Amino acid sequence: VQLQASGGGLVQPGGSLRLSCAASGSIIGINDMGWYRQAPGKQRELVARITSVPSTNYADSVKGRFTISRDNTKKTVYLQMNSLKPEDTAVYYCNANIWATSSSYQNYWGQGTLVTVSS
Repeated sequence: VQLQASGGGLVQPGGSLRLSCAASGSIIGINDMGWYRQAPGKQRELVARITSVPSTNYADSVKGRFTISRDNTKKTVYLQMNSLKPEDTAVYYCNANIWATSSSYQNYWGQGTLVTVSS
């Protein structure tokens, strides 16, 4: 099982980016999926999470600016980021609880994608 994240880059303050993370491999089911971020010198923190229902939860710092969504047919989770601020600069990681062949649900991390907000 792999999680492949994409969509990071350099954007000016106030701009937008859309991150994507696709799961691949011998997958039977995907439960909740989410995005975390880690800024230089800081701990990794939750940005947003979406369950299979789906229901969502967000970090207070991104509420009203970021939107998480998922496409179950594509096994993909998205993070639409609007009104970006310099403090959103971080490496963003996707995460998912996945039921793969011959196993119960396990937690997987994707590789990070760097988001830089700067003028």
